[in-house]
Amino acid sequence: MAGITLGVASETASGERRVALTPETCRKFVARGARVRVQRGAGLGAGFADAAYAEAGAELVEDAGAALETADLVLCVQPPPAATLLRLREGACVVGLLAPQADPARAEAIARRRLVAFPLERLPRTTRAQAMDVLSSQAGMAGYKAVLIAAQLAPRFFPMLTTAAGTIRPSKVLVIGAGVAGLQAIATAKRLGAQVEGFDVRPETREQIESLGGRFLDLGVSAAGEGGYARPLTEEERAEQQRRLGEHLKNVDVIVCTAAVPGRPAPKIVGAAMVAAMRPGSVIVDLAAETGGNCELTRPGETVEHGGVVVAGPLNLPSQGAVHASEMYARNLLNFVALFLDARAAQAGALAFDWNDELLAKTVWPAPPAQAAA
Repeated sequence: MAGITLGVASETASGERRVALTPETCRKFVARGARVRVQRGAGLGAGFADAAYAEAGAELVEDAGAALETADLVLCVQPPPAATLLRLREGACVVGLLAPQADPARAEAIARRRLVAFPLERLPRTTRAQAMDVLSSQAGMAGYKAVLIAAQLAPRFFPMLTTAAGTIRPSKVLVIGAGVAGLQAIATAKRLGAQVEGFDVRPETREQIESLGGRFLDLGVSAAGEGGYARPLTEEERAEQQRRLGEHLKNVDVIVCTAAVPGRPAPKIVGAAMVAAMRPGSVIVDLAAETGGNCELTRPGETVEHGGVVVAGPLNLPSQGAVHASEMYARNLLNFVALFLDARAAQAGALAFDWNDELLAKTVWPAPPAQAAA
C-alpha cells in the first residue's frame, strides 16, 4: 500500500506519561494521507483511550516493533533507546526530544541507520517557529506544576486570609528566571494569592514580570548585553549580586528556580550559605534539577531538608500534567511535520524536505544532506 506510514509507540522512559500523538492530531495526519500505526496503550498515561485513536483513523498494533519498524515517520516524546533506533527502517524520519549528543550509542544508531533525526530542542527560537516550540509549551506546564508543588510543601497559606483567629499574611514567593517556565510560575503563584517577585539577570524581563502582577527584583547589577542576550558578569559584579540576593532571601518563604541554559549545566544561583540563612519552613523548588539545579543543595529527583528548609528537585514536571502537556506537544509536532508532509507527498510515499527552510536545516541532526555533502 503506497503512502507514508507514521508510527507511535508507548514511551519507555521511567515516569513518562506523555504521548507524541493525540487523537486530535492523529485525525489530522490521516487527513493528510498518512497511514498511522499506534501501539495499544500508548496514550493511556495521558488519558487517551485506544478507541479514540481507532476512531481517529489509526491502526492499533500490539507492540512497539509493529508500530515503528516499518514506519517512514516516527514521533516520540523522550528519545527511543538505541536498540529501538537500530530496528527502524533505514532512512526513516524521527521527530521528538532526541538529545543525540547526550548518548553516544543513540548518536551512533542514528548514523548507522541513516535516520533523518529532528531533535526539536534544536529548533530555532523564531516567531515562525513558535507553534512548533516544544521547549516553550512543556516549560509552561513545568512552571505551573512547580508552584503547586511549592504550595503543597510550604507549611503556610499562599494568599492573605482574614480569619476569626487573626490575619494571615500572604506568602512571599520569589521566582528565579523569567523564561517561559518562570513567567508561568509567577502567574500561577499570583493566582494563588502569594506576594510574588521575579528575578532575572536580563533587565528587559522587568516588563514581562510586572505584566503578570509580580514585582521585579532589582539587585542593582545589570547583565544587559547586545541582541537581547545577557552578558557574563565580572567576578566583582557576581559577588555583589550574590551578596544582595542572599540578604533578600532571608525574608522569602518560597523560591522557585527556573534558570536553565540549553545544552549546559544549570547556573548555580542559590548557594548553601544562602539556604542556611533562610527561615525554617521555607521551601525551594528547583526546576533546573535535571541539569544540576540552580541551588547548590538540590538533589535531582529528591526532596531533602537542610536546617528546616525544604529543597525539592522534581524531574520531568511536564509529565505530571500529561493531558494538556501531550495536547500541546502533539500540536507542536504536527505543525513541525507539516513543513515536510503534505497530502500529495504522503500519498506518494515520500517526505518532502526543503533544506533551504532554516527550521528544517537548523533542527536536523547532525546536518542536512546538502551541508553534509559540502
